Amino acid sequence: MYEYDIDDEQAHAAPIWPVFADLMAGLAGVFVLVLVWVLGMQVDLAKSLEDEIARRQAAEARRQALEQALADPLASGRITLRDGRIGISGSVLFALNSAELQPEGRQLLKTLVAPLQVYLGERDELLMVSGFTDDLPIQKTNIRFADNWELSAQRALTVTRALVEEGMPADSVFAAAFGAQHPVASNADAAGRLQNRRVEMAPVPRTSEKRGG
Repeated sequence: MYEYDIDDEQAHAAPIWPVFADLMAGLAGVFVLVLVWVLGMQVDLAKSLEDEIARRQAAEARRQALEQALADPLASGRITLRDGRIGISGSVLFALNSAELQPEGRQLLKTLVAPLQVYLGERDELLMVSGFTDDLPIQKTNIRFADNWELSAQRALTVTRALVEEGMPADSVFAAAFGAQHPVASNADAAGRLQNRRVEMAPVPRTSEKRGG
């Protein structure tokens, strides 16, 4: 009886070690999977960081190149450069509620053509000319434009045509209209509205999808 009890206990205790070994092997496998996942995450994060650094370096290089190309008009305060967009006050280019280019505005555009043409040519880019207005409705006495969308569109087209007339290749520039959208200042006062009445020019990548219609 005594020997039977010992053998019986040994018979029941014997499978514990294989089960324990299987459990440890399973835990080791899980650990390896977690380690591989963590390493993969680290590689992805490192790659994302490298891509972001490269993107910022490229953006900074473009900004510096654009600043260098437009050094003279920037120094004189006739234009602004913010986030790669060249800004020109609407009052320099146009009278209030008008899309007729003023002599001062045309002369300014003329000085921008040569440096912009070099900049665009070196990077095979296009120049997007965007028109913006403040949020005040078009005056009822002005029957030429139905709303700010039409006014901003015509101003962008006027500037685009002037650039082409002054030597910018027609296939390197196009117009866009934003009306009162995307203000850079509050429209609550005259000073803010003056800033929002503007034309911006921004170099953009040349893509195969941009075709004439």
